[in-house]
Amino acid sequence: MGIVIGGGNIYRGVSNSSSNIDKVTGDHMGMLATLINALALQSALEHDGMVTRLVSAIRMEVIAEPFIRRRSVRHLEKGRIVIFGAGTGNPYFTTDTAAALRAVEIEADVIIKGTRVDGVYDSDPERNPSAFRFPEISYLDVLQKDLKVMDMTAITLCKENGCRSSCST
Repeated sequence: MGIVIGGGNIYRGVSNSSSNIDKVTGDHMGMLATLINALALQSALEHDGMVTRLVSAIRMEVIAEPFIRRRSVRHLEKGRIVIFGAGTGNPYFTTDTAAALRAVEIEADVIIKGTRVDGVYDSDPERNPSAFRFPEISYLDVLQKDLKVMDMTAITLCKENGCRSSCST
């Protein structure tokens, strides 16, 4: 199993405290936040007896292996849980895009996005009690309806690389 972890819970607290942070610096802070969450997840999984490897898109060899596609695939072949930290390693890309990119790179069978809602909706069901839940939806529908299930770069990357063309909830 491969896991791409986000860091918004940490970064949002920082970004709310200062409005003087430029986009690139903020994105770098977000990448570091994902590594903090990845370390916490790794510790929890290993505490429960699971074998993990933490890989990072930015070089931090003291706490994580550098992301090398073939090495990550080999860890997966050996049954290890691979936690992908630091997003893509580049500003302007979300962890949605990192998840799609890593899934394509490791030839994953499926991408599962963990959120607070139980499916894909036409609007935020936490804010709109009348939000419509799609029982099934294609990439094209997500793009045309400008749904916020994942960022458009991630959706397009999946579509262009032959990931499953619809998701059921």
